[in-house]
Amino acid sequence: MIPNMSPEVQPGEYAFISTQDAGLIAKLSPEAVGTFKEAEGLSMLVPAAFADDTSVPMKCITLNVYSSLEGVGLTAAVSSALGEHDIPCNMVAACHHDHVFVPADKCDQAMAVLTALQQRAANKA
Repeated sequence: MIPNMSPEVQPGEYAFISTQDAGLIAKLSPEAVGTFKEAEGLSMLVPAAFADDTSVPMKCITLNVYSSLEGVGLTAAVSSALGEHDIPCNMVAACHHDHVFVPADKCDQAMAVLTALQQRAANKA
């Protein structure tokens, strides 16, 4: 999968929030690009404009390679490459693609790392 991935920055900025407030959940659910129920509340991935000032603005990088839910190694390779450059990431696997959320101020650096990772893998293939 790595040799074929084509990382692409998506428009906008996002933030991760968590809430148990039913009213806030109802208000933000139509805006959320992802949710996950945890014991502490509903984690929501929403446009940054809907989060408070303490949330870290994140950019979404879509890997643009079909990533089977049974695939092995993509998440590990991407998160390890970013980690080696001190870039935090939150991976979100969906049905068709994996998405990497990185702090907005590190997005350009993350794109350079992911592009280099893809090129190295393609050269070995």
